[in-house]
Amino acid sequence: MIEAVELRRVALPLVTPFRTSFGTQTVRDALLVRVMTASGDGWGECVAGEEPLYSPEYADGAQHVLRHHLVPRLLAGAPLEAVRGHPMAKAALSLAVLDADLRAAGRSLAAHLGGTREAVDVGVSVGIFPSAGELLDQVAAYVEAGYRRVKLKIEPGADVALVRAVRDRYPDLLLQVDANAAYSLGEAARALKPLDEEHLLLIEQPLAEDDLQGHTALAKALTTPICLDESITSLATATLALDLGACEIINIKPGRVGGYAEAVRIHDECRRRGVPVWCGGMLETGIGRAANLALASLPGFTLPGDISATARYFDADITEPFVLDSGRLAVPTGPGIGVTPDPSALKRLTTSVELIRV
Repeated sequence: MIEAVELRRVALPLVTPFRTSFGTQTVRDALLVRVMTASGDGWGECVAGEEPLYSPEYADGAQHVLRHHLVPRLLAGAPLEAVRGHPMAKAALSLAVLDADLRAAGRSLAAHLGGTREAVDVGVSVGIFPSAGELLDQVAAYVEAGYRRVKLKIEPGADVALVRAVRDRYPDLLLQVDANAAYSLGEAARALKPLDEEHLLLIEQPLAEDDLQGHTALAKALTTPICLDESITSLATATLALDLGACEIINIKPGRVGGYAEAVRIHDECRRRGVPVWCGGMLETGIGRAANLALASLPGFTLPGDISATARYFDADITEPFVLDSGRLAVPTGPGIGVTPDPSALKRLTTSVELIRV
């Protein structure tokens, strides 16, 4: 029985500023959810950003929805589905409940989801840099660290030349790009066509999230596979995108689709169709990173994800660090998500705490 729910905000400085087409981020302002039960606690992490740029959700809004709508329903035993939208808030709360249940049962999240691997290949996401030289220095550090795939963030005016510089330096590197919906269809057809010569794994989310028809047209104009991220908000949208031919690869982010149960359903459908999937990242703390590793251990995740080692983003995390080993990260095997926040780290990094009781 759930006795209380804690909403905790923590601020983790990034080791380097992370620039995308949305802007530049220097701190991860994370909303953590702790479900307290008689048999123990469970943890979840809301991946919503500080501002509604990647998606309509943002951390303050998610906390409001949790406080006033989702947590009261959970404590009353009412279904969360009655609340429309807010998948990131729902995903965080449902993960915390699941974590508590699995810890009590002594079962790992990976085993619960159907994971089959003890470690997974991981890649790294590299932000936009003002010059090719700075970008190459950053990529060199990640290649030396052992990452098995590199993803470059791009936007109009910062795309082909930067990608070519990296490809010329690393002709055999697994390389892909991510536009975060920064292009219009006409713009993308002109600007991204030269990338067909660079032997990329994929081009991720070039157009707006609701433009499946545009992605379908672009997929026909390019030979490089299109991967969708922001567009994939549920099994239904994933199925529609594949039926339309809007993409050949899907990035699965549990927070974006409302939780790990829906993420597994998308994985299962893609596996049935022979569509490659990979697990995206949202600058998670160790809580979200551990859960994503459990998801990425499922058999259909055949491409390296953006999970990355702790040191990629943080000097210090709220959990034990995840360390890269020959381009792979170990999947936690302990009960639940397999990690527990360190009380001293929480105390040092916490900016606010709110407790909601039955």
